[in-house]
Amino acid sequence: MPYRGHDMSTLFEQLGGQAAIDAVVDRFYDKVLKDDRVRHFFEGIDMRRQRAHQKAFLTMVFGGPKQYPGRSLRAAHQRLVEQMGLNDTHFDAIVEILGETLREAGATDDQIRQVVAIAESVRDDVLGRSPAETPAASGSRAN
Repeated sequence: MPYRGHDMSTLFEQLGGQAAIDAVVDRFYDKVLKDDRVRHFFEGIDMRRQRAHQKAFLTMVFGGPKQYPGRSLRAAHQRLVEQMGLNDTHFDAIVEILGETLREAGATDDQIRQVVAIAESVRDDVLGRSPAETPAASGSRAN
């Protein structure tokens, strides 16, 4: 769907390509590392490597060049779930920070909705559960 008068087909292109994704990821992690809700998950993490992985991952899922060499989301977050209690509250905080960062970078509401939909599509993998275990599926989580 065209945005801002341009005929661009992928979310990657709509958001501004690689330079824009790189800038958003850098700004996103600056915010994450200051957020008391989630910063502890990144203690002891090589943030240069983390940023590079996230840039490659978002480039791929937003429709850009397929260059993500990382582990599955489930495997990458398993230790955080099992040993540090990563849960829906933390996931929600990350999605909130990402949306805020995209808005500051000039993304439209529709583009942010698309990004949030992509994030929601991987929630169960990140949190290491099957869809049947999702609180929303059981009706205990308000949407």
